[in-house]
Amino acid sequence: MPPALYTDLTAALRPLLAELLETPDLFQTWDAHLELVAAGGLVVLKSKRAKGLVDSLFWGRAPKATENKQLPQATAFAAIDRFLGLKAHLALSDALPEGAVLDEAYPHCAVKFSYRKKGAPKAKALSMIFIGFNDDADALAYAESATGTLPLVTTRPLMGTKLHEWR
Repeated sequence: MPPALYTDLTAALRPLLAELLETPDLFQTWDAHLELVAAGGLVVLKSKRAKGLVDSLFWGRAPKATENKQLPQATAFAAIDRFLGLKAHLALSDALPEGAVLDEAYPHCAVKFSYRKKGAPKAKALSMIFIGFNDDADALAYAESATGTLPLVTTRPLMGTKLHEWR
């Protein structure tokens, strides 16, 4: 079965995160934890608003570095935005099998994001691991080479116990 492409979901997530950065007052609550691995580096964005208080931390690690360093908020959001702006994305349907490692040549991002906008009847939550590609052909070639080694999503919507699309 061919893998499911997630470009539509990441395209919708991109402006939502930009809105969170630019106009956080539109959100009643949020809990965002994104970890991006790209070009051997790491960018982590953690931000939470609960009971009117915001707690945020942004850090990263340069390629081949061993020490994490705090990043400016704009830098962390820009890195995540570039990843979400890629032309194609695949997603994992479950945790990686023991011993399996994602290819560092392809950026990947773990996204755990829940939010409730002011006036919204309920909160929304997303928990997924995306792998980014330049185009659909790259994504499909990667999926073909990873058959049997990576649990890629083949049918949508993904609704597992730990990983899930919006619910």
